[in-house]
Amino acid sequence: MRPWIGITCGYDQDEHQFRLNSPYQLAVEAAGGVPVLIGVSPEVAPELLTRLDGLLFTGGADLDPALYGAEPAPGLGGVSPKRDAFEIALVREAYRIGMPTLGICRGCQLLAVAGGGTLYQDLPSERPGSIKHFQTSPRDHQSHTASVMAGTRLADVIGHEEIRVNSLHHQAVHDLPSGAVLAATAPDGVVEAFEDPRHPHWLAVQWHPEGFWRNDPAALALFRSLVEAAARKVVSA
Repeated sequence: MRPWIGITCGYDQDEHQFRLNSPYQLAVEAAGGVPVLIGVSPEVAPELLTRLDGLLFTGGADLDPALYGAEPAPGLGGVSPKRDAFEIALVREAYRIGMPTLGICRGCQLLAVAGGGTLYQDLPSERPGSIKHFQTSPRDHQSHTASVMAGTRLADVIGHEEIRVNSLHHQAVHDLPSGAVLAATAPDGVVEAFEDPRHPHWLAVQWHPEGFWRNDPAALALFRSLVEAAARKVVSA
């Protein structure tokens, strides 16, 4: 049986409709998983996870800085309180039960905040001199390099010490959660990936591999590693 991978959705401005870019779903299918689009209330997060085998947290709106004890900075973009509440509950329950999880862009930041980390609310204003992290080129363009830390799970998954990634964010992880391990950095030192070695499969990347998985085996490998970890969960269940 192919594992079921829950994929979180964003909301429109009024938080009345779900939104999801189709490449997330297509990448999970190509990796051998069954994509399941999710977006419900925090109260049902534990029950929801009993029906899934893995989780993919996607990109989207900024996270509310109140979640990590900060006041809103001038460069903060729009936030989605309903999505924040649901996904924080989902992340924490997924970690507790050891569910294979991949966070992408906002999902990377979410995994950090849910574990007690903090964010840069706006890189251009808070880290002057950083490289351009919000590209204006197409989403499949890999605009800058990222250095992958030797010995990490990420290095095992993608098989390279340096990769090229796309970049579509203005927020980024500032402080990692306690126990997390830095897995990749941009040329300016901004966190591009982290993982948690205490968890069976807990990986977060700041770039958008769903944007170029068709052309880059390393990008598809991220989805395959999630699906394979979820498949092991199915076999052991």
